[in-house]
Amino acid sequence: MFGMRILILGAGGIGGYFGARLAAAGVDVTFLVRPARAERLARDGLVVTSPYGDVTQSVVAVTAAAGPFDAVLLSCKAYDLDSAIEAITPAVGPETLVLPLLNGVRHLDALDAAFGKDRVLGGVALIGVTMTADGVIKHLNKLQGFVLGARSPGQQERAAALHAELEKGGFAPELSADVMQQMWEKFTMLATFAGVTCLMRAPIGAIMQADDGETLVRALFDECAKVSAANGYDPREAFRAQSLGMLTAPGSPATASMLRDVESGGRTEHDHILGDLRDRGRAAGVAVPTLAIAYAHMQAYAARKAMESA
Repeated sequence: MFGMRILILGAGGIGGYFGARLAAAGVDVTFLVRPARAERLARDGLVVTSPYGDVTQSVVAVTAAAGPFDAVLLSCKAYDLDSAIEAITPAVGPETLVLPLLNGVRHLDALDAAFGKDRVLGGVALIGVTMTADGVIKHLNKLQGFVLGARSPGQQERAAALHAELEKGGFAPELSADVMQQMWEKFTMLATFAGVTCLMRAPIGAIMQADDGETLVRALFDECAKVSAANGYDPREAFRAQSLGMLTAPGSPATASMLRDVESGGRTEHDHILGDLRDRGRAAGVAVPTLAIAYAHMQAYAARKAMESA
């Protein structure tokens, strides 16, 4: 039996890491990338450094999609979603599954509108990874969580087939029976993590040394969890305990990728994460004063960058 043909949009942090693991295992993977990235991949291969073993892998890379694939993995930044949809459209046929690994949940509406809800799965990536200036994918810790799941009963068989193919990569993907719950839980944790580390411009350990640092973290997490619950996905107790343990760990050097983007002067996903959660909270009648401050802070950052580049 032949395996599935998988297209991965981009070969950056998330797509590059999981794609390299799949390619190294012999899975039929193609990367859809920009010309400069395609040239580097042809010259150097896809290079990953990781606690689980380094990889330098020859890969198939294209700069335009031609014809349908069995599945498309989407791990772009939220602000690139429109161009990503345009890029993958030729690869999406009647039986293609689209598996987004973006943060938050707002992207699902756009993908459903473009390809139909029956083609779009739910997905979560739980990994600390970045790409260096020379194109190396650097795995920052031992976390390599990958969750996918059907959003409707009609997707279950195809989602299971994709899960079986992804298992070949050796990163133990989880086939979830309630993927939306897990997406909302990550949304809750990430909005807290990004909001507080950006607001304080500091890692968790430094925030814990501030007089009211832990109070601030817990207040923001509580607001985010209430918004999730108001939208039908009350975070589970085990998740709450695990998340707050990480978010209040003394001495922790952890920072959200959004803060790393700020510190490098880059674009951020604040609208897709902080702004969307704030809006959903207000629509549900949930008070979100701390979340609103965190979002306003990031809006001001973006506005200042725009003013300076004008």
